[in-house]
Amino acid sequence: MPIPPVYGHAEARAMLASAARQNNLAQSLLLHGPAGIGKERVGMWIAQRVVCEQPGADGPCGVCNSCRMVDRLEHPDVHWFFPLPRPDAATPEKLRDKLEEARGVELVARRGDPLHVPRYEKAPAYFMGTIQNLQRLAGLKPSVGRRKVFVVGDADLMVPQESSPEAANAFLKLLEEPPADTTLVLTSSNAGALLPTIRSRVLPIRMNRLSVDDVAAYLVREAKMPADEAASLAGGSEGAIGRALRMLPSGGGSGSYQKQREAGRALLAAALADSEATRYAAANGVAPAGARGDFTGILEALALWLRDLMAVSAGAPDSVAYALAGEHAQLRAWAERRGVDARGVAAAILHVQEAQDLASGNVNPQLILAGLLRNLRREFTPA
Repeated sequence: MPIPPVYGHAEARAMLASAARQNNLAQSLLLHGPAGIGKERVGMWIAQRVVCEQPGADGPCGVCNSCRMVDRLEHPDVHWFFPLPRPDAATPEKLRDKLEEARGVELVARRGDPLHVPRYEKAPAYFMGTIQNLQRLAGLKPSVGRRKVFVVGDADLMVPQESSPEAANAFLKLLEEPPADTTLVLTSSNAGALLPTIRSRVLPIRMNRLSVDDVAAYLVREAKMPADEAASLAGGSEGAIGRALRMLPSGGGSGSYQKQREAGRALLAAALADSEATRYAAANGVAPAGARGDFTGILEALALWLRDLMAVSAGAPDSVAYALAGEHAQLRAWAERRGVDARGVAAAILHVQEAQDLASGNVNPQLILAGLLRNLRREFTPA
């Protein structure tokens, strides 16, 4: 199954296409900007343009054999790297092999599901074995064309790690003397975390957030969501398709998304309720495990309800983006409750962010939710 097309970023792509057309495309690029906006997908678009057999003025043709192979993540000269959790391995050689095997498994998942969002039990990073695999491939001659392309996603996770402090420096050596037939495209949501020596050897290109319409179009066409639900989710995505996809429960589907929205709204209602038993029941109503699964999406939905509540509380109802038209009355009723004001809602959002951090560490969801609802209630209690 081909990966989804690029949505948005027309200005950046026009600039890159112009540089390629004039044979002036930098050998090492850094696409940087907010998380989830499609930087790696644009990186694959650049790779497609580099290996395209019949490129046009606006970019790759999209129909030649090379373009089709890139779309299927099967081109032998286009290599997509990304951070992975550290597998158990007794020797550096076995670690290197297991990391490459894990990359292959992840590529199969991305190839098979256009809505795939990686979910790991351990924090992903770049390890020395990954960089060694990349260096080995960079040293080979192209298989079918004249150039090789490496898309290195989330390159800021290549900063020295506790488990592999030499990985970033090893990659730096490749940047210093890349093979003449190799193009390197790095992406980062935190370019400041990259080693200064790495930043000095790449051409930085700022990528901006997508429009709400672009995110909604993606959700309608790729996730097959109804237009009204897609518009609602896009409104809370902050211009990031990746953020919208993380809000979809595993398994996807319109019904699952709606359940997630309702679960987030129910948590907000529990936080505002006078009964402590209501909050206790809500905390016990979630599974005690799986914090990195759908529970994370429910917390994201709660945060979006809170953002809309803050807009109404601050007297800016036109800024409501997540709630549908028929749900605005409920927001107004909540905003009019004694003890609810914009400052308290803003503090509540910070508590949700703290809960999301705990969920990323796979803490018991029931414990997370019990503490979160207690904190939210405190913010909504009149002084």
